[in-house]
Amino acid sequence: MSGPSKKAPAGPESFAFSAENQARIEALVAKYPEGRQASAVLPLLDLAQRECGGWLPRAAMDHVAELLSMAPIRVYEVATFYTMFNLRPVGAHFVQVCTTTPCWLCGSNEVVRAVRETLGIGPGETTEDGKFTVTEVECLGACVNAPMIQINDDYYEDLDFDRTKKLLEALQRGETPTPGSQTGRRYGAPQSGPKTLLATASGKGKA
Repeated sequence: MSGPSKKAPAGPESFAFSAENQARIEALVAKYPEGRQASAVLPLLDLAQRECGGWLPRAAMDHVAELLSMAPIRVYEVATFYTMFNLRPVGAHFVQVCTTTPCWLCGSNEVVRAVRETLGIGPGETTEDGKFTVTEVECLGACVNAPMIQINDDYYEDLDFDRTKKLLEALQRGETPTPGSQTGRRYGAPQSGPKTLLATASGKGKA
């Protein structure tokens, strides 16, 4: 993601947290010793991003800096370092496609193809209606059920072309697909299904 610059969207001129989030912020900051409130910058930026519809306008970062008694540049440094922060507006459904080696070996190219064909956009683009933004990302830590994508806060795993297309079409219809494996397996269970050792007459087990 690019950092604050002349090319970045201007965004709102001012920003203030909701009363609910302000209460959360007070609780977060209270966890740190006096003079160490800057340690709360990550959760505050996350709250700001959620309140701004998935991205961080400059006004929101400046407000976080003021609340934590930080120089604004220090907040910008954090926001531009972590890829979980978006410095440009994103769609209501922020689709992050993992294309790192494990997902690629398991067919992430087909996932990307399904995204392109279903949404009509590729990585780095947003649909005209503003509902979907797509990006390619590095490992999301769910390699055991590769290939996978993250949509907003949810992981969708064990994907192929058809499953990805079905998932995106459900979102287009306003439905909320069930997160997790799209083949029905739980957690990191083998693709062939759970297996246990079964006792035999000799007392020895077999798979």
